[in-house]
Amino acid sequence: MDGPRLRAALTALPSYKPGRPARPAAGRPVYKISSNENPYPPLPGVLAAAGDAAAEINRYPDMFATGLVAAIAERFAVPESHVATGTGSVGVLQQVIQATVAEGDEVVYAWRSFEAYPNVVGISGATSVTVPLDGDARHDLAAMADAVTERTRLVLVCSPNNPTGPAVHRAEMADFLDRIPTDVLVAIDEAYIEFVSDPQAADAMALYQERPNVCVLRTFSKAYGLAGLRVGFAVAPEKVADALRKTAVPFGVSGVAQRAAVESLRHEVALLDRVSTLVAERERVHAALLEQGWDIPDTQANFVWLPLGDATAEFAAACAAAGIVVRPFPGEGCRATIGEPEASDLLLRTAAEWRKTRC
Repeated sequence: MDGPRLRAALTALPSYKPGRPARPAAGRPVYKISSNENPYPPLPGVLAAAGDAAAEINRYPDMFATGLVAAIAERFAVPESHVATGTGSVGVLQQVIQATVAEGDEVVYAWRSFEAYPNVVGISGATSVTVPLDGDARHDLAAMADAVTERTRLVLVCSPNNPTGPAVHRAEMADFLDRIPTDVLVAIDEAYIEFVSDPQAADAMALYQERPNVCVLRTFSKAYGLAGLRVGFAVAPEKVADALRKTAVPFGVSGVAQRAAVESLRHEVALLDRVSTLVAERERVHAALLEQGWDIPDTQANFVWLPLGDATAEFAAACAAAGIVVRPFPGEGCRATIGEPEASDLLLRTAAEWRKTRC
């Protein structure tokens, strides 16, 4: 026997592949635009608040993050009993999975979407039911509703969709939810919601107020710039939120993360300022890529998606050689985060040169 026996379900699961770190090169800067990180430092006052909290790291953090829960409830005008926290939106998603599915159950989601979905579903022993994106790299919600069966316990909707970018629209989401049984939870993953500028985009917080089976997932990792602290939250009906607290890792959200997140919520004006700058940069990059001749989808997130198919690895290598690290999805395409304007300019130059050699 070759060591301990592990769960058979793990064999078929892909290992999560984070964006590669940028490798310094002599004589030129290197930009990492592979992980959808915010290029800005934390919001005003956040570093000071985190530093104060760090002086108490010899103590366990507040297990239920009561101060943060109160701040989130106030910010979004929801009851505190409807808020649950976790280690980033992925951590909260794992809590959702543990609270809703068991071996033999089904989870429906679009594909390609967030690459953690197959892992967290597979680890639970449940079955992933994936529904292809439509021709515009958007969720095909009608097909997703068709895929729901008596075994379905959870549906995941990623809006804006990672890694392709489009957001689900209000009308199509309402039609979709009308078709989902109320005993099936619909978790709307809004990790990039702050970057949405499309007036037609669905408002998951409003839907949660109207529907008994809607759960909203959010994170402080992206727009708020706290990726390194791992703090996210869910807003859901009280019964669901209570279940998420039961399935949370005890003391998972550190005291430093809690204090930093609370302080971040106090600086809405500065947040919106930064977001508007990144959205403007996103629009510039997207328009420039279209002008170069790229057939790319609309994006409402802080990244762009280049569908490259079999040429994905070649393009990623060209970017790396130029000094930018993008996120390749082999055989499908590359995702490039909107970061510093200098990184965007380098991406655009590389994309233009690459097309000249291919077209």
